[in-house]
Parts: sequence; structure tokens; C-alpha cells
Amino acid sequence: MTVQMVIEVQDRQGAQTIIRALDGYKIRVHSGIERTKRRLATFEARYGVDTARFLEEMTAEDLAGGDLEYVEWAGEAKLLEGLTSELGELEHAHYRLS
Repeated sequence: MTVQMVIEVQDRQGAQTIIRALDGYKIRVHSGIERTKRRLATFEARYGVDTARFLEEMTAEDLAGGDLEYVEWAGEAKLLEGLTSELGELEHAHYRLS
């Protein structure tokens, strides 16, 4: 199902401002994804296991940093999931000026 959203602005300059804002937001989300991937890679290198296996098989007791490190790693994984989904939504959105 698609949803249509209408934003009314006073002129084309206002429309261009909104388009630039959306483009800028996409860039920031993409940067967030890259930063989160780097953080996940740090955990993966430290423990020699990928994030998917970590989430399926490991507990806080398996990590040198215990609960805090577990929460950080799992939180980064969840953040990546959310950012990736959000970027997908933004990438599939399109606009039409009239």
C-alpha cells in the first residue's frame, strides 16, 4: 500500500528548501549507518563473531564487558536495523512539483 503526502508551500523556493532538507537528512541517515557498521565491526573483531551470531547465541556473560557491552552491541544492531529501514523508506519516496 502506498501513502500520498501533500505538502503545500508558498513557492518553488520553499519546495526546493524542503527537497534539500530531505536530501540532507538522507545523507545524515547514511552517515549514521556507516558509523554504526564501524561500531559493530569493532565488536565483531574483538570477539571473532558476527553480529547475527552474537544476537542468536551469546549472553552478557560471554563478553568481557558484561551487561554494558552486551547492551551496547545489541543496541548498535537495533540502531542499524532502524536506520536501514528509514533510509529505505526515504530512498523509495518520490516527489512531483506542480
